[in-house]
Amino acid sequence: MKFSSTMPTYEGPAPYVGHRPGFYQRRGKRILDIFLALLLLPVLLPVIAVLWLMVRRDGGPGLFVQPRIGKNGKTFQCYKLRTMLVDAEAKLQKMCAEDPKLAEEWHVHQKLSIDPRITSVGRFLRATSLDELPQIFNVFKGDMSFVGPRPFLIDQESLYRNAGGAAYFDMRPGITGLWQVEGRNSTTFVARVTYDDDYFDRLSLKSDLGLIVKTTSIVVKRTGR
Repeated sequence: MKFSSTMPTYEGPAPYVGHRPGFYQRRGKRILDIFLALLLLPVLLPVIAVLWLMVRRDGGPGLFVQPRIGKNGKTFQCYKLRTMLVDAEAKLQKMCAEDPKLAEEWHVHQKLSIDPRITSVGRFLRATSLDELPQIFNVFKGDMSFVGPRPFLIDQESLYRNAGGAAYFDMRPGITGLWQVEGRNSTTFVARVTYDDDYFDRLSLKSDLGLIVKTTSIVVKRTGR
């Protein structure tokens, strides 16, 4: 999929034209989410508690709660273990104002390859993707799925839609997913549209289980960022 340097103006939601959803997408995926959440929660709760205490050592909050765009374009509060300094947003604005190249990198990728705002504990959490563990509570609430497109910020919605993104809004965003496994460290933000459309088109129990297995490998190899 190619992206024009001149993107169209966002004019609101557009329905995604793809396959008709089968039983797994309509019901089975949610059943799997609840089953896995109930199975994993007793194991993950102590891990989350220990990591929360590690993050809290700098005096800031252990959890980072931020509104994200979810299914049908609705916003929800997304939970993560905090990986950045408490005043990270103010620091980002200051850095972008002082460094045009850094500002361009943020605009294109919506992340920085070298981000001084990340704490020492945060670097470990991101490398292992353990900062995402609290999102199991988002899965319980029905805001997210274990597997799906990565949830994005409210101010990124127009950028995503202008790049042609539509399938995202027919799914619950995921803790892991196709982009999180295959493209997270090497793609632009708008390229996520292609990953999300591909994931939607081949969405099945088999593909979801395969992505969960690949995610386990990422955690072990510490290739996240």
